[in-house]
Amino acid sequence: MAKLYFNYATMNAGKTTMLLQASYNYRERGMTTMLFVAGHYRKGDSGLISSRIGLETEAEMFRDGDDLFARVAEHHDHTTVHCVFVDEAQFLEEEQVWQLARIADRLNIPVMCYGLRTDFQGKLFSGSRALLAIADDLREVRTICRCGRKATMVVRLGADGKVARQGDQVAIGKDVYVSLCRRHWEEEMGRATPDDFIGFMEP
Repeated sequence: MAKLYFNYATMNAGKTTMLLQASYNYRERGMTTMLFVAGHYRKGDSGLISSRIGLETEAEMFRDGDDLFARVAEHHDHTTVHCVFVDEAQFLEEEQVWQLARIADRLNIPVMCYGLRTDFQGKLFSGSRALLAIADDLREVRTICRCGRKATMVVRLGADGKVARQGDQVAIGKDVYVSLCRRHWEEEMGRATPDDFIGFMEP
């Protein structure tokens, strides 16, 4: 039976590279994949999944209100789909996560989702919350904090290089995201007294 997978991590953990490699493996064997990427902050109708190491491929975009089950089912009627991949899965709506589950359950097509678990304030994204609740298989993609511990949180640096402690859940622009362990995330967010001022802490 096909499954719904959620591969989650912080920023810069290599999630997109893993997605592109997995899709390539299917296609190398003559199989067809459908790739989706969040279109909320993109212009036009063409999507692109690109990794930080330079790999990229075309993808369909999804936005709020899109019926992903219907789109995959229609494509599957004409060309057999062997696997569905979703990048930036944290931006999915809860109902869209259920649609992906139906793709696995009713069309018997595995669905591989890749995305962030929490935002810069340590709160779950809507898509991540739903995936953590109903996905068949949860896989953590690990990366490390500046101290060497496993990074599980992320901070957002504004154009001024300072840590943002408030604001919209998502900001597209000159902001930079940095992955940290829970201890250093709490210090950077002003929730705990730091032992030192390494990193982005203000004196």
